[in-house]
Amino acid sequence: MTRLRRNLAAAAALLLAGSALTACGGTSAGAAGGEPTTGGTIIYGHVQEPPCIFGGWIQQAYISRQVLDNLVTLADDDTVKPWLATEWKVSPDGKKYTFTLKDGVKFTDGTPVDAEAIAWNFDYWENQGGNNTAKVSIDPYYKTAKEIDAKTVEIELHKPYPPFLTLITQGYFGIQSPTAFKSRTEQENCEKPIGSGGFVVKEWKHGEEVVLAKNPNYTSWPATAKHEGPAIVDEVRWKFVADGVARYASLGTGESHVVYEVPTVNWKDAESRYQTIRYITPGKPVSFFINTQTGPFSDKLVRQAFAYGADRKSAVEAGFHGVIPYEGNPSVSQATPGYNAETARAYAYDPAKAQQLLDQAGWTRTGDGVRTKNGTPLAIKLVYGAGFIFTQEGATVLQVLQEQWKQIGFDVQLIPATQAELWGGKYSDPSTFDATPSYWTSPSSAILWIVWRPSTKELPNFNNRSFYNNDTLSETIQAANVEGDLTKANDLYGKAQQIIQDEAAGIGLYTQNSTYAVAQNLKDVWLEKSQGEPVFSDAYFTK
Repeated sequence: MTRLRRNLAAAAALLLAGSALTACGGTSAGAAGGEPTTGGTIIYGHVQEPPCIFGGWIQQAYISRQVLDNLVTLADDDTVKPWLATEWKVSPDGKKYTFTLKDGVKFTDGTPVDAEAIAWNFDYWENQGGNNTAKVSIDPYYKTAKEIDAKTVEIELHKPYPPFLTLITQGYFGIQSPTAFKSRTEQENCEKPIGSGGFVVKEWKHGEEVVLAKNPNYTSWPATAKHEGPAIVDEVRWKFVADGVARYASLGTGESHVVYEVPTVNWKDAESRYQTIRYITPGKPVSFFINTQTGPFSDKLVRQAFAYGADRKSAVEAGFHGVIPYEGNPSVSQATPGYNAETARAYAYDPAKAQQLLDQAGWTRTGDGVRTKNGTPLAIKLVYGAGFIFTQEGATVLQVLQEQWKQIGFDVQLIPATQAELWGGKYSDPSTFDATPSYWTSPSSAILWIVWRPSTKELPNFNNRSFYNNDTLSETIQAANVEGDLTKANDLYGKAQQIIQDEAAGIGLYTQNSTYAVAQNLKDVWLEKSQGEPVFSDAYFTK
């Protein structure tokens, strides 16, 4: 695999990496009656099986959250709370974070969770290729981490970066045992990472499930936990059920107790029968990257015509049965701190405006309705991840939009891509596509730096899939990232979102969501705030 392909594959993984507004429907978790019990096995139906338990993909963060603890956690009010670290202080210049660790915490291999281990993990993410999402979340601000004493670790930055604490609450920053890494094979660490969390990986039946067993010695629950002590249940069977119909049906038959990604067509039924949780993830929503470098979309007028030319809002509301919200802001979702709501209102459906812009750009109508310019048809290659970014419902939305774009003279070719194709780099070159939708979860508007940092020959940014370089945008995001005043920082993030929208470098579509349905006799399943992973260490059955 070439370096480009490797980086592209890693970048693509990060695309799937989403603050979140947690909305509960049906009977809220823990609200219904029943006598609490201890023990038992939670059967959870998930969608996608990751290649490794931990890593830079959101699907890995979901499961690694059950096994690995973080330094800090994010509360529902967006404040950072203790986890492995009991407290911390920030130097007056904003460059040094000094964390004090809990006493007596051990990894499940018996080694201590001390300052040396914390520093090793940060070095692993940043300098040893350990987790590219963790790396790009703190680059280029992170400098070094070092042990002060066994209970004190200092993390130094090159320059102030106020989002730092919030970003390290993400599941990608789960702390692992350095001893395990040094003494076991890569495969062993991949399949059974050693952390200090509420569960350990007991068994991975590939293609079927991961069995998580209770860690009876768990002492390091986060400040946001609903109870103190080891997990209440004995096991979690994390099953992979790709088919949405089968996954949802498994709740009705008792084959599962919790299912992820409830088909929106079943959402009302789920609300009437189960506890439901709908979580709008923060970060980049599901929105189109528009190839600004080559092809028809190198002309801003054409990009704007594309944005005006389809009723994205109605298509999303119909396609997802009103469950998934439309998102007109292409750069950050409505659940993200610093979200610019005014930006989201741009490019409301206006086919007449779209026609006028295409006329102005020199694209004229032909007999079959497709516009041409100098003999070249206005053909658009729209590549999308089929089955892993877009469900069948999402693909239906694209088909509706395709027909509307056709009415104004675009010939849009929908090109479904497999995960292997998209992450393997088949569509990495600007010549291979004109538009591609994706999302990227993150609890901060600092996501703008990851996605929209200019890509240069010396410092390529494979996450900038619009190939859009804008010095003013770059300077605005960087100014926001170092700004200590939150109001001023959010003003700058808002300006950055406005630039992206004005230039139509991206086009909004809908929010990325995590939806869950939970059996009525299972209580206190809750979602981690930064990305929406389910947390099972507090959950219990009732009888």
